Parts: sequence; structure tokens; C-alpha cells
Amino acid sequence: MKGKMKAIKIILVAFIAVLSACSNPKPAPVAIQAKNEVKYTCPMHPQILEDHPGSCPICGMTLVKKSGQASEGTGISLNTVLQPVNSSVISTVKAIVPEQKEIQVSISADGYLDFDTRTFNNIASRFSGRIERLYIKYAFQEINQGQRIFDIYSPDMVTAQRDLLYISKNSPQETGLLNAARQKLLLQGMSNEQVNQVIKSGKPFYSLPVYSPYEGHVHDVPHSQMPGAATTEAPSDFANNLPLAIKEGMYVEKGQTLFNVVNPHQLWAIIKIDRSNMATLKLNQPVKITLPDLPGKLLTGKVNFIEPVLRRGDKTTSIRVYLDNIDHELKVNSLVKAEIQTGQTKGLWIPRSALVDLGRTQIVWLKKGAAYQAHQVSTGLVNGIQIQITKGLAVTDSLASNAQYLTDSESFIKTKGNE
Repeated sequence: MKGKMKAIKIILVAFIAVLSACSNPKPAPVAIQAKNEVKYTCPMHPQILEDHPGSCPICGMTLVKKSGQASEGTGISLNTVLQPVNSSVISTVKAIVPEQKEIQVSISADGYLDFDTRTFNNIASRFSGRIERLYIKYAFQEINQGQRIFDIYSPDMVTAQRDLLYISKNSPQETGLLNAARQKLLLQGMSNEQVNQVIKSGKPFYSLPVYSPYEGHVHDVPHSQMPGAATTEAPSDFANNLPLAIKEGMYVEKGQTLFNVVNPHQLWAIIKIDRSNMATLKLNQPVKITLPDLPGKLLTGKVNFIEPVLRRGDKTTSIRVYLDNIDHELKVNSLVKAEIQTGQTKGLWIPRSALVDLGRTQIVWLKKGAAYQAHQVSTGLVNGIQIQITKGLAVTDSLASNAQYLTDSESFIKTKGNE
């Protein structure tokens, strides 16, 4: 009996021990969590993963720290990763949004300075004769209006002066004949003072002085236009400041051009405008001109003339801006840069860096989740670093700030509808 009771006690103790173990289970061993390793990847090739800094083995770009894994909630699905690289790119490039605004639009163009041909004048001989003395010796010599430029002996002028002297001495009462003889000398280039001096002295001018009717710089006449010159010879080079083709002792014909006189106080800027900007170009628009050769020099003017024709083979048209050059600081053929204010334009604008021009099409990279997709747009005006989008974008769209960075030069970009 005692042995039986002892066995019962042992069973009860064992049962209590089992119940105690079930109510207080032993804590499971703490799993050692692997420390997240820092991964480095290529912005252009996200499939490259390294545990140390370095360069991409594909394109050579510097690896950057990967901000997260697909399993850690980055939002990059397997379907996104498997998209073709010529239409979709995974990148951390900064995203921007287009801006709907009204901005001051201007046209930037290049050009050069040239002589104002409205100031071109020719000095021609009004009668035939021989140059007795020449007072201007070289090209670009400056002369003033009324300045004595050469003396000429002309048998025809000597005869006309003698006719005037004969009438004034023998028939002074014939006022009609006297006035006709006087008018003939005036029409042939003599001044009133010279005619009066002939009558007063009673002697003709055998060496008749000729005075310039214009003010400016003297330019030579091309040698091919001189009497007796071979037509195959090239014209004189004005820039070399060579002696004039006209020499003392030379005979000239009636009506022959002896000199070209150009007024250097007036120039014009010839500005080349791309045809795409012609729609916004109008007369009298303000123009600012700078010269690379004269830093800090700013010239202001307006669009004075727009050429009405397009030259064959030239993708630009020309405009003229009239400029004053009183101090002779501006030089002909100097290169200039012009900024033409064409007014304000309202539209949707993005930075030019956000667009890739493929020639016939223009591409931006629209942000779609964690990736960027190629998207075709239509463009309008270009204003400095901004370009107008006329079709294909909305204000709510998000796009890559640097489109060229996402473009793989080894692939052809494909957009929806142009596969």
C-alpha cells in the first residue's frame, strides 16, 4: 500500500513539472540578423551591383550607393526592369515639371559689320583730259566736302572758257549768249567763283582744280574698270591700303569713275536669322549688339530692314541694323552677336537640357514610377536655355531634367507608336 502511494506521488510531481514547462516555454534562440551590406550600382546600368566603390565595367561611370533593394520597398518591379532600354530607363536623375508661363522672348543670332552702301558715292570726270596733279595718294585717305582732290588739263574746258571770254569782251550786251556760255561751264563742274575769276582775270584755267562734292574715305576703283586694263586682272584689294590706280599724267575720259567715296561714320550690322524665327521678326524691334573684339561695348539699335528674298543654299535670312560710327571705333567685317527682343509669348516651357533632338523628332523622358520612358513632343520657340513645348506634354507631367544623360548613344530611341 505504501509503495502504491509513493508511485502516485511521483506521477503527480512529474505531471506538475510538465504543466509548468508548458506554461513557461523556453525562449527561442535569437536569430543573428545579417547586417545590411552597402551596395554600389551604376546609374546607367542598374544590374551592376558591387559591395565596394569603383567604376562600371560596362560604361566606365563611377558607381554610386544604391538607395534601396527591390525587396525593401523601392517600387521597382520585375516588369519594370525587363523593359527594353531603348524606350525605358531606370535612373535616379532629378525629375522636373513643365512651367506654364509668359516670358520675354528674344532671338539670338550672329552677324558682322559692313559699310552702309547708302553712303557710297562716285567721283567721275565730267570732261576728258590729263591729270596734272593728284592730291590724294592712297586708299582709305579721308577727304572732306569741298577739298581739292586733283588738277586736270582739258582742251574742251579751255575752249569753253575762251568762248566765255570772247563773248564777255566783244559782245557784253548779248546777255543771252553770255549766260549760255557761263551756264555751260557751271554744268561741266566749274564753280561760280572759278567762272567769275576767269571773267575777272581774262585768262582761262589751263590746269583746272577739281573739288570733292562728298565727305568720307577714298576707295579705289577696281583696276579692271580702268580704260585699257585687262579684264582678267583681279580688283584692287582695298584692305592692303595700296596706292590708287589713278596717277598723275594719266588721261581720263568723260564720265569715267575715278574714285569711290564711302562715309565711315555710318555702318550697318548684317545679322543672320534662322528661318524658324522669321514668324516673330518684325521691323523696329529693339536690338542689342555686342562685339567679341570689344568686351563691354554694347550697341543698341532696331531692325531697320529685313531682306525680302531667301538666298539659294542659305538656311538663314539677313536683317540690317543701322549704326553710327562717329568715333571710328567699329571696324568693317568685325563679328557681332545680336539679341533681338520679339515680345512676350505664353506657353509651356522646359529647359533645353530636358529634350533630345533626333532631327525629325524631339524626345523627352517621362517619369513612370521608378523608370523614365521615351516620349515624343513637338517644340516651338527657343529662348536661351528654355524651349517651348506645343504638343505632347501637360503641366502635371514629370520628366527627366537631363534627357541626354539618359540616352544610350548605342541604341535607337523608340517611342509609343514608332516601334
